[in-house]
Amino acid sequence: MAEPTPAAAAAAAPPKSKKKLLLVLAAVAVVVIGGGAGAYFAFFNGKSADQTAESGKGSKADKKGKDKKKAKEEEKKPKLPAQFVELDPPFVVNFEPGSTARFLQITVQLMTREPEMVEFLKANTPIIRNDLLLLFGNRHVEDVASNEAKEALRKSALDTVRKIVSNEGGKSEGVEAVYFTSFVMQ
Repeated sequence: MAEPTPAAAAAAAPPKSKKKLLLVLAAVAVVVIGGGAGAYFAFFNGKSADQTAESGKGSKADKKGKDKKKAKEEEKKPKLPAQFVELDPPFVVNFEPGSTARFLQITVQLMTREPEMVEFLKANTPIIRNDLLLLFGNRHVEDVASNEAKEALRKSALDTVRKIVSNEGGKSEGVEAVYFTSFVMQ
């Protein structure tokens, strides 16, 4: 066989150098991407977006996401057992003369899950009883005869109690529900 001429050797060399160039470029790309990832982790120190928002580096959107996450975590926390505060004695109010019923007697219990709220409600019982008595006494027989009307009255009572709690410096959302444990019209 004859030896290749220098021109033929030069023609054969470029494909080999293209492969080397391609390998070098690939290696550079890997180094650049790896360096970028390393810089990211070094800058954020492995913190998530919620943690950077917490440290003040996050945007308002990150902080809103953190608030949603915090709310979900609070929901996941096991709920404390329900505690009830009975407003004793039962409420008794008269209906207007000529009605089919003469009076209404309602036994009310307030539900909370916070031990501090139990004491708060007991301390403010006179105010709560006063406002609920005014709420219940301002009704006609037709206003409390159906289940829907009773449920509406219960919701109004809850709103009334929450308003009192808020006005007296408590957390209104600490009162979860108002229950009628006895409801007598006669």
